[in-house]
Amino acid sequence: QVQLVESGGGLVQAGGSLRLSCAASGRTFTRDVMGWFRQAPGKEREFVAGIRWGGLARYYTDSAKGRFPISRDAAKNTVSLQMNSLKPEDTAVYYCAADVHNSGRISIQPTDYDYWGQGTQVTVSS
Repeated sequence: QVQLVESGGGLVQAGGSLRLSCAASGRTFTRDVMGWFRQAPGKEREFVAGIRWGGLARYYTDSAKGRFPISRDAAKNTVSLQMNSLKPEDTAVYYCAADVHNSGRISIQPTDYDYWGQGTQVTVSS
């Protein structure tokens, strides 16, 4: 059974940093794409960053580029999102997701992802 468990969320002041981690278990993720999404109240879930587990290719949304590097630790089966220079508009629930049927590309569509974590709240105060 695939499980994705996020951790690392919290309350931080604008300009601060948080590191989100996603512990993955239940399958071999070698060919999978792992993504981070977020959802703010009243808004749709949106893509933040993604990484190909095996090839290390990465893709970022414009708001995350240069601020939120994504990485993975194969030995620990974790994917991390280092969030720097946080802004109040980054406030949302952040979700880790796995796309196990990918064709090698990193999709930004939530519907392409097969497994999801429970989410972790990130709140950035001004």
